[in-house]
Amino acid sequence: MESLVDASFWKGKKVFITGHTGFKGSWMCRVLSNFGAQVAGYSLPAPTDPNLYGLAGLADKITGTLADIRDFEKLTASFDEAKPEIVIHMAAQPIVRDSYNDPRYTYETNVMGTVNLLECVRLSNSVISFLNVTTDKVYKNNEWEWGYRETDPLDGYDPYSNSKSCSELVTHSYKRSFFADRDVAISTARAGNVIGGGDFANDRIIPDCIRAVQKNGPIIVRNPHSTRPYQHVLEPVMAYLMIAEKQYKDTKFAGYYNVGPDDCDCVTTGKLADIFCSAWGNDARWENKWNGGPHEAAFLKLDCSKIKSTFGWSPKWHISEAVEKTCEWTKTWLNGGNIPMIMDKQIEEYMRGGQR
Repeated sequence: MESLVDASFWKGKKVFITGHTGFKGSWMCRVLSNFGAQVAGYSLPAPTDPNLYGLAGLADKITGTLADIRDFEKLTASFDEAKPEIVIHMAAQPIVRDSYNDPRYTYETNVMGTVNLLECVRLSNSVISFLNVTTDKVYKNNEWEWGYRETDPLDGYDPYSNSKSCSELVTHSYKRSFFADRDVAISTARAGNVIGGGDFANDRIIPDCIRAVQKNGPIIVRNPHSTRPYQHVLEPVMAYLMIAEKQYKDTKFAGYYNVGPDDCDCVTTGKLADIFCSAWGNDARWENKWNGGPHEAAFLKLDCSKIKSTFGWSPKWHISEAVEKTCEWTKTWLNGGNIPMIMDKQIEEYMRGGQR
């Protein structure tokens, strides 16, 4: 089966993306630029140095505003100038450990940032499709061995997870309060942990692996027994575009969707490190250095039955393939290769590959 995302649909569409300079945002901007969309981004400057946004040459491909999602006046001005038909909200403070260090900033960004953007949508007459990207961590985590469903209670534990639960609830309230009688489709998407080329964030397992092998040292894994739904970044990016496209065409598709891998790709952090070492080669190795630290869920996975039954969607790449693609991208970067070219190659491979 070909991709469930119709590239021709996006040609000429006006799309407003918050968080466009981030890891997922940069991949999405590259995809939409290739599709011919008119993309306006709103985000803080890229959070790392180096960063994917710069390496991918996206500043010349889209219209970008570097500003804070908490600044309602700047956000409104950028939004009104873009006059978007489709809005995808990804701006966030996304790191669990950082949320313990600065909970107030995390809530201001993740909750009031969502309020500010939804206000722009409410006051707009151009928006047809809105998607809020949250996280698998929005659910009240009971450490179950089965996946969480969209009907399960929302109550994230740590400040990051809880603030994203609040972002979900804000979206639900705006949807009921202001869009019930308007032809605007409102959805949220709850995705698992993503990996892929160009993630330079702190406190994430694959970037930690890459930093370690660059130094020819051992990979330090702080929580090797925690289970997470890992997937390549193109899986959720394409799922987000699919949801935004489908509900643009028919508002009956608006709703709340889990986006995650199949059970066979929900692996422990230690297993992921094993897969990385095997794919990377060069005697890469890891060490267990669990040292406690703030609370993080030990077992977390999603039930993705709803998005599968609604759209016929399923993941395309197993975790081993996702890691291989990440290593391919990273070795291209380390060897001074063409980053836009390797991204476009992987996007093409994803679009061409059939659903599993």
